[in-house]
Amino acid sequence: MEKHIVKADGNGAIDVNGQVSPVTYTVSLKQGKGHSYEVDIRLMAPRDWLLQRGFERDAVLVSQSGARIPVYHDDGRLDPADTISIELAARDDSCTSEVDLMRKYPEFDG
Repeated sequence: MEKHIVKADGNGAIDVNGQVSPVTYTVSLKQGKGHSYEVDIRLMAPRDWLLQRGFERDAVLVSQSGARIPVYHDDGRLDPADTISIELAARDDSCTSEVDLMRKYPEFDG
């Protein structure tokens, strides 16, 4: 069973094909296997902004720490008939210590 430890909000930027816009996002921390951590990242982006920049399925979140994290639209290709706000998400399980976690995700320090 997955255990949520904490959630936090962050301010960063979304990069779609080299075009960048400010964005807010949420990070959720869960205890992973052993001493690792799993971080779920979620953000909402305007459908029309994404389409105008040639978005298909993935973009890059530039987080508060400056980390570049690929984020994905899980419902296939984006379509003009989709809802006006599109959820993009990612899962990061690369942090194997609390030091790694806090360096990559300063949103949790507080």
